[in-house]
Amino acid sequence: MTTEADQNYLKETYALEREHGRVTTSMLADRFGVSSASVTGMLKKLAHRHWVSYEPYKGVTLTEEGRLIALEVLRHHRLLETYLVEALGVPWDRVHEEAERLEHALSEYLEARIDELLGHPRFDPHGSPIPAPDGTVRELATLRLSELAEGASAEIVEVSDRDPQLLARLDELGLGLHTRLSVIKVEPMDELMTIDVGGQSLVIGNNTARRVFVKKPS
Repeated sequence: MTTEADQNYLKETYALEREHGRVTTSMLADRFGVSSASVTGMLKKLAHRHWVSYEPYKGVTLTEEGRLIALEVLRHHRLLETYLVEALGVPWDRVHEEAERLEHALSEYLEARIDELLGHPRFDPHGSPIPAPDGTVRELATLRLSELAEGASAEIVEVSDRDPQLLARLDELGLGLHTRLSVIKVEPMDELMTIDVGGQSLVIGNNTARRVFVKKPS
């Protein structure tokens, strides 16, 4: 049996692996707002359960069993986000926090009923892939908006769900999923990016552009 804390650590380790490749104790400490010593103690416990491989000063990786647990929790989370948006009309900047509260209590029966009701969605409201029941994940090949060069065109396909203020701001700017845009200019000093969206010019900062993921037109 896993505890809520176990599940949170495994899920965050998976997320950090996807973002950075290599996961360190300091990354997890920053993510949870706790000391490195506290993280080390938790990782030793998870390693004892064979859910992670951990060596001091060398970082942490998920074992196959740990990865499947993380993906099951992530499946709960993203299905709940989708249900809250589609069935209850909760704004996309509010659903992450609500799903965090509910993901650990969701039964497999209710998970299956929600999945069926929603028509077996592949992506959540922020464009993140929903893991399948068997733990497989269909990842899209994406770039950060900040990686685009001047003159490039792209479509927004995923946005980080962790910052409600970012999501609310993107709503204000009309930068939702499937929005098509082109890069007009990138300032070399401060990396401010001017983009064109439907004939309207918008200026966004690098911190925002790094958390918006796009797909170039085929």
